[in-house]
Amino acid sequence: MNTVLRDGTLLAPQRTALLQRLERAVQRARRAGRPVLAAHTARVGADIDPAAVVVASRRPGERWFCFEQPSRAGSAVAALGSAAELRDDGTGGDRFRALARRWRDLAAAAIVDPTDGPPGSGLVAVGGFTFADDGGASPHWSGFPPALLTVPEVALARSGDDVRVTVAIAAAPDDVPDELLARLERRAGELRAAPLPLLDPTTVGRHRIASAAPPEHYESAVARAVERIRAGDLEKVVLAREVQVHAAEPHDAAALYGVLREAFEDCYVFCAGTGESAFLAASPELLVRREGMRATTVALAGSTRRSADPAVDAHLGEQLLGSDKDRSEQAIVARRIVAALRPHAVWVAAAPEPVLVRVANIQHLGTPIRAQLAEPRSAVELAGLLHPTPAVGGEPLHRARPLIPALEGLDRGWYAGPVGWTDASDDGEFCVALRCALLRGSVAHCYAGVGVVRDSNPADELAETETKLQALLPVLT
Repeated sequence: MNTVLRDGTLLAPQRTALLQRLERAVQRARRAGRPVLAAHTARVGADIDPAAVVVASRRPGERWFCFEQPSRAGSAVAALGSAAELRDDGTGGDRFRALARRWRDLAAAAIVDPTDGPPGSGLVAVGGFTFADDGGASPHWSGFPPALLTVPEVALARSGDDVRVTVAIAAAPDDVPDELLARLERRAGELRAAPLPLLDPTTVGRHRIASAAPPEHYESAVARAVERIRAGDLEKVVLAREVQVHAAEPHDAAALYGVLREAFEDCYVFCAGTGESAFLAASPELLVRREGMRATTVALAGSTRRSADPAVDAHLGEQLLGSDKDRSEQAIVARRIVAALRPHAVWVAAAPEPVLVRVANIQHLGTPIRAQLAEPRSAVELAGLLHPTPAVGGEPLHRARPLIPALEGLDRGWYAGPVGWTDASDDGEFCVALRCALLRGSVAHCYAGVGVVRDSNPADELAETETKLQALLPVLT
């Protein structure tokens, strides 16, 4: 293993600057009567892998987080530990707005150095939200509350060859700056770079796969949803199912993460770990990316499988593009996203026709959508405006929302919720947690859903969930 910062400590000029910053943070904390964040950012070698550093350097039981899209210039944000934690239990109103406001206040008071690094560098908050306001109440979702943003003690960001590391700490009114500096140096000295672990081949074949509910239950739920749609109650509802993978040994989240990012380089690959649990995914769906006053998203819905034969693969894609059912389902999502953004934007531009979005094992219909914001709205607030899109919820939402748990019979937790990061400028990126699994010891809870419309066939929709589950099941088994 190699230290990330050459000698494991902050260099002398940086040390002096950071000590001054900590002194200011303590003074500000005394005036405010509450802790104030202080952070320092440094450039490190282009060969540093943010996720590998986090995995090699994590302390037992602490939170860790990795989020990247490998095909986009190796874009990555990784985080370790907790300098501050923002939570909301979902019962007091708009959890997205509540956390956005608290993060804005915390970041505004922080003592930080300006950074010109890649997106996600400097002071950041990472985390996610449950699909439902009151989701995540089941015991296996412990540690993943309805709304959570963690300000890490260590954060790494990469784009291309530019890699930055940020160390952060909360300075309390009675803290001593020299002691805070010693703690930061100790944490920085623990940072190590080592390859991600590999999956243990001796466990192959020692797994049991079981649906949380019989497949017939899912087909029945789809049939009942179709009845409601044909009766005119709603246009669309997304129904998910859970499949569990029971292993002989605890699942290795870090090794699985490494496999996913190799296999799904066009996806948003993430892992949020806490204690003995981890939630990981290879999601094809961007919920929102905020860069200054520009917001970007993709309306994703309608899917079919991939084929190793290029001619067959192209034919499957053409069939998807020509499918009235899938195009109708996809148009519902695009219309809702545009309608949600329009009141807050100078302009909203959506592609006139959907395009094929291909990932390793599946292809979707997607419509890129861009918006110029009329006034500043944070990445977290934008995520709240868009979540849940009809791609994971339904249309109209007020009728689909109560129908989903009634028909599914499961607690989605963070499945189909927004997961990502935001920085001190309120920029950020959140994907929709799809093609995912919650790892808890030797059990992996895998989730997949499909959009049900008036022409849906229960057997076909069950088969589509099997296709989507193939993103993770082969890796887990």
